Order: sequence, then structure tokens, then C-alpha cells
Amino acid sequence: MAKKVVESDTRFAVPKKLSSHGPARIIAMCNQKGGVGKTTTAVNLAAALAEYGRKVLVVDFDPQGALSTHLGVIAVPGEIPTIYDLMKGTIKDPHEVIRRSPVENLDLIPANIDLSVAEIELVNEVARESILANILRKVSDEYDVIIIDCQPSLGLLNVNALTAAHGVLIPMATDFFALRGVALLKDQINKVQDRLNPALKLDGILVTLHERTLHSKEVLDRLQEAFGSFVFKTQVSRAVKFKDATVAQLPITAYAPTSEAAESYRSVARELISRGCAR
Repeated sequence: MAKKVVESDTRFAVPKKLSSHGPARIIAMCNQKGGVGKTTTAVNLAAALAEYGRKVLVVDFDPQGALSTHLGVIAVPGEIPTIYDLMKGTIKDPHEVIRRSPVENLDLIPANIDLSVAEIELVNEVARESILANILRKVSDEYDVIIIDCQPSLGLLNVNALTAAHGVLIPMATDFFALRGVALLKDQINKVQDRLNPALKLDGILVTLHERTLHSKEVLDRLQEAFGSFVFKTQVSRAVKFKDATVAQLPITAYAPTSEAAESYRSVARELISRGCAR
């Protein structure tokens, strides 16, 4: 039975139920700087969207496999098929790799360390930038949202993610070093738009790990000055419960459903839908 959704933030309307599912809008969760809450956002935003009745697929596209582990899948090399097998073409059908998560409406394509060699192995492949897009096209009609959790880099795997995506969501911690990282990522997005995926758009920048300090406020002010309405109104504050949920291998919406941390990602989900960036 689905858990009751407790609403506290009324800035964005609770989304209407969908009468049908698909085709999916594909969102790349990107930031080449690590430690900004990227995987935490991918997992918990996906779970919040699923809680609102959206059918969601998350793609672990980071060789560290943190997203897979967060959802209870330990993708031991050679034992469990992963996104690497699809990228290499040793498995053709994504359905053979997709796994159910502990959350209703939320599925996963796992990853492990095998993916780390993909950039080298795929460098001579024809249309190498479009491999992931071709994979996701086979299952797109079955989901409302597909979220790709990218690795913290600007390499070929991330180019694949941006080529496959309709939009990019950038999680960003409020520190000055992160501002420079967002500018570099925006440059890469522009290049992919010009050369590979003209329809790609920046869905927004989500402030994560937010703290009520003068430094955080100054960074937030500069971010809003530079990117304006691209900055989400919802901010996700730093919370111990996120780490506890990771250890429990559950999204925050399942681990602590009435917590402020869970509410923040429900608000992100509603804001994403209100922006037209998800069904």
C-alpha cells in the first residue's frame, strides 16, 4: 500500500494523477563536482515522483554504483547485468537489466565498476555519443520520467547522458567552488546542444546541502543573479537523515516519510512538474 503523502509546502500544487503513462521525459542529473548531493537527489526526486504516481526509471550511470546501492542493489561484477552490458551491446534488451526497487513505481538500471572502462572501449564506436539514447528509446514509452545519475566528470559517458536527455538538472551545494563548476557544465551543455542534441535544455539548478550561514546566502544570491529563474525555489537543506536513509538502502520518502528532508524532495518533484520538466 502506498504511504500517505504529507504536504507542508504549498508553493507548488500537488500534481494530478496521470490517466496513462509514457513517453518518458529524460533528465540528466549532472555536476562534474563530487559531493554535491547528486545521487541523493536522483534517488529521492525519483522516489517523490513515484509517490505522485509517476512511473520512474533511474539509470545509474556512475561506476561507483552509489545509486544502485542506495536502492538495495549490490551489482557484483559478473553476477548482475548492468548498464555496462547494454552500452557494450552484450545485452540488447534493457528489460533484462531493469530491476524493481523497494519503492512502488520506481525501477532501476544498475551500474558497477565495470562502467569505468566504457569510455575507453567505446571511443572508436560509430555514433558513440548516442549509445545510451538508443538504449533508453526501447523503454521510454513505459515510463513517465527517466533520471540518469551521471558521474562527476565531463567525459564520454556524460556526453551520452546529455545526448539522451531532454533536460539537465544540476544539483549544487552552496559554496563558491561549486559556482565555477556550474559554469563549466553549462559550457558542455551548450556544446552538446550545438553538435548532438539541439532540443536539450537546462531544467534548472537545485540548491542542495544548504545551510543557514552567511556564506551559503552569499553563494545563493550570486547563483540567482547569474542564473535567475533557472534556480529552483525549493532548497534542500543538509540533514543527517539522508545518510541514515542511505545506510537503510531506502529513499528518504520511505525511510522518514514525514520528515522535513522528505518534504523537501516532494517539493522539488512538484516544482519540477510545475515547470513542465516532468509529466
